Amino acid sequence: MSRRRILATNALFYANGPLHLGHMIEAIQSDVWTRFQKLCGHECHYIGGEDAHGTPVMLRARAEGVEAEELIERMGASHRADLEAFHVHFDNYYTTHSPENREYAEAIYRALDAAGHIERRSVKQAYDEEAGMFLPDRFVKGECPNCGTPDQYGDACENCGATYTPADLGNAVSVVSGTRPVLRESEHFFFRLSNFEAQLREWVGGGHVQSAIANKLKEWFEAGLRDWDISRDEPYFGFEIPGAPGKYFYVWLDAPIGYMASFRDYCNRNVGLEFDEFWDRERAAEAGTELNHFIGKDIAYFHTLFWPAMLMGSGHRTPDGVYAHGYLTMNGKKMSKSRGTFITARSWLEFLDAEYLRYYFAAKLGRGVEDIDLNLDDFLARVNSDLVGKYVNIASRSAGFLHKYFDSELAAVEKPLFDGEAVGTEVAALYEKRGFSAAMIRIMELADEINAWWNDKSPWVLARKGKTKSGGKLHRYCSTAVDAFRQLTILLKPVLPETAQRVEAFLDVEPFTWDDLGKPLPAGHRINRYEHLMRRVEPEAVTGLLEASRATRPAQESAPAGKSAAESNKETNMDPIADEITIDDFAKIDLRVARIAVAEHVEGADKLLRLELDLGGETRQVFAGIKAAYDPDTLVGKQVVMVANLKPRKMRFGLSEGMVLAAGPGGKDIFVIAPDDGAEPGMKVK
Repeated sequence: MSRRRILATNALFYANGPLHLGHMIEAIQSDVWTRFQKLCGHECHYIGGEDAHGTPVMLRARAEGVEAEELIERMGASHRADLEAFHVHFDNYYTTHSPENREYAEAIYRALDAAGHIERRSVKQAYDEEAGMFLPDRFVKGECPNCGTPDQYGDACENCGATYTPADLGNAVSVVSGTRPVLRESEHFFFRLSNFEAQLREWVGGGHVQSAIANKLKEWFEAGLRDWDISRDEPYFGFEIPGAPGKYFYVWLDAPIGYMASFRDYCNRNVGLEFDEFWDRERAAEAGTELNHFIGKDIAYFHTLFWPAMLMGSGHRTPDGVYAHGYLTMNGKKMSKSRGTFITARSWLEFLDAEYLRYYFAAKLGRGVEDIDLNLDDFLARVNSDLVGKYVNIASRSAGFLHKYFDSELAAVEKPLFDGEAVGTEVAALYEKRGFSAAMIRIMELADEINAWWNDKSPWVLARKGKTKSGGKLHRYCSTAVDAFRQLTILLKPVLPETAQRVEAFLDVEPFTWDDLGKPLPAGHRINRYEHLMRRVEPEAVTGLLEASRATRPAQESAPAGKSAAESNKETNMDPIADEITIDDFAKIDLRVARIAVAEHVEGADKLLRLELDLGGETRQVFAGIKAAYDPDTLVGKQVVMVANLKPRKMRFGLSEGMVLAAGPGGKDIFVIAPDDGAEPGMKVK
């Protein structure tokens, strides 16, 4: 595989508010793609930063009574912390409010102006007579002239994506005073986009955008490309246009140039990395470098028309790929604060693991620009089934035997359960084309095949019969399963980087690379003791997330008056009999056969043993009060009956995810309920 040289960017995050889950789609998509490229050994630089200019930033700073510079510094720190917590690793994270960005914005403007692509003309602009100021686009709100959606800003419609001027709005009002603005003359600067129509058509036809975006661009071409107003009157937070006091670059002129500024800052701190090899038209062609942008579909107009035209007109290279994703919906609807579905990145992290969202988004993201729905019921089921029930279950089922009987030493792999090299080629092609959902489906198909093979071999039967000879079948089966798990982890590493790191530590190996696929660990290699890699997502965590995110909460209902049954029983000397239940209540109890895969003492607990129960496709952790009756070593491999649908209980030793049934007076005279030897793990007990 030849080594590629890639520069990839994430759309810059706007510095006027915290990140929410919609932002995380793009961050996760681009991070997964760049991690994959690095895993394959390519030179890949991932660049991002803060989009710091424009009216919304100025408005928020004014509302908070702080300088804009203070606001963008604070928001930048908040954004970086959230991104790092979601394992989104930028090689450089910068800001558009930087000397490098000013330098490149002015240079590109001068080049366009010198080539005749900038025109000055007088325009009628919204003016607030009460506030005594010209109104930048986002100081004016009204009805979109294209689709009629109300409450839209004066530069672009959030509903249909149309771009326009504040003068085009219907029923416009000033954000500053709430009064109706009037129109006054002002000189503005226009970029003559129509000068580049032929070049843009050729670029779009070269396969640099997705088909849906290409079709939309065709509509825009047929409607005629309009000149672009790149200036704004003061007050405006941004860069002043050279030679034009009181006139500022519109935020969308310097925002994409921020990619260049961030990369320049990165080059300044990395000796040997040449800026021009990635941005100069001729040097980039000679060096064979690539440039790829990951964006949301709402900003496709800027990234597929204005931005490449600016690059064409100033002697810079154009992007090899501009990849757009769709919007995020929650449970099939637009995110809503009142429903608790407008969820910030920080709120998610307070209740749920970041990698769960990385996996769920990966399982939803394809090559197109379709919207992505975060259905929380589907999320809970998919994570518990795929990651816990299928993927990590392979390691938890096999590692206990290796530790107990073989001193954690691997035997030779009996026979690879799949062709790692061939699968690697197949999955790599999916990652490369951003077909993450198809990649996750293929990986989970492999996990299903491995678990089915494990169940067919039934190694717990060999252990129960004492067939634990080093190098024997049990040893080889467990080693084969662990190595298959290792290869699944390599395939998932771009999506689950933190889990992959823990697996590398568990297996005591160097960081995985894509080339490790198809190369089994050698016989005699010793792994470390298995520790839980992932926990099930509990419904209570999802409920807590929604409650915490809800803008308004209903008043809590008060508890009914009077004594509870438990309080009444405290007044007697008898052990209370539980409240009566019906046969329907009893039918809700799901009793399952489980095999004890791991049994061990719990430090600091007088009565408890920690059990890992194999349900035939899922592993549960249970704390059972049977320490006085059983030596944990005698329990491994035993079949027991457990309550599989008992609500998990948080204990100070960890989460107990079920209950083992036992009977007896207590102490040493307590006996776990064991099914017949022929029962299979996961079998329902009736």
